[in-house]
Amino acid sequence: MKLQDLGEAALIARIERAARGGQGPGVALGIGDDAAVLRLRAGEECVVSSDVRVEDVHFRWRTDSPRGVGRTALAAALSDLAAMGARPLGFTWSLAAPASLALARFDGLLRGLLFEARRHACPLVGGNLSRARETSLSLTVLGAARRGQALRREARAGDRVFVTGRLGGSALARARAERRGRAGGGARLPVPEPRLRAGLALARIAAVRGCVDVSDGLEVDLGHLLGPGLHCPLDPARLPTPRGFAAACRREGLDPLETALRGGEDYELLFAVAPRGPGAAALSRRLAVAVTELGRVRRGAPAPAPARGGWQHFGGAGPRR
Repeated sequence: MKLQDLGEAALIARIERAARGGQGPGVALGIGDDAAVLRLRAGEECVVSSDVRVEDVHFRWRTDSPRGVGRTALAAALSDLAAMGARPLGFTWSLAAPASLALARFDGLLRGLLFEARRHACPLVGGNLSRARETSLSLTVLGAARRGQALRREARAGDRVFVTGRLGGSALARARAERRGRAGGGARLPVPEPRLRAGLALARIAAVRGCVDVSDGLEVDLGHLLGPGLHCPLDPARLPTPRGFAAACRREGLDPLETALRGGEDYELLFAVAPRGPGAAALSRRLAVAVTELGRVRRGAPAPAPARGGWQHFGGAGPRR
């Protein structure tokens, strides 16, 4: 069965039935009206972010399961809330797809989205459906942060730069999936873990200057955190990577250092801490995740780098995957 066999009204009803019962106390009005109504607590501000996942750019049907695509779409969007130190309130999902899209793929996307929604207390509260040549998912996540305490992309000279978790694992997994897909096999890609708990904890630490999530690659996102006139030299030996990472990269024909620096889609938190703030061990305890210190922020332009960098949608590169 395909989408065209049901039609828009039946598909919307299908979404409503699947999402029913997961609204939570923060939703005053959810799916079924012209717009949703969400409740903020006293002393909070609304935090909003949008993300899109496009077929043959962010995912491919021959290498990705529909459920995995849905899960990853919401996890990636929620990572932006984590980087702001915000708690989730709800999200909207707009799907553009060919009328010939198999209903099983639609249901898989929906199941994946709702699975992550339940995990992170972020209910589906609305959205839209449209016909298109290829499948794309547009998500808007809405969160809440303490008034005046949302984390920003900011750092100062002398700050220390830290990152949560491990780097490069997602890019390595994508390379494996591509190889197996070309060979006619299948591979289950890992779903990123949005560091929501860690982001909330960072927002409560006065010494934390700013934060960004590592979506486009450590090298690119470090530049976003620092801004103009600052740089942070990185020691390759300090980069936290998964166990056996270098050997696994070489088996896939990847350079381990380049993959860790520029692979992208790790969705870890990269943040700056004032010189007298807590160190990696104390931060690991407070954030409940491994934290690694990468270096110290300095004034001046960084040393010249190779022309190629992390992911850029309009940089002339090929598909992300």
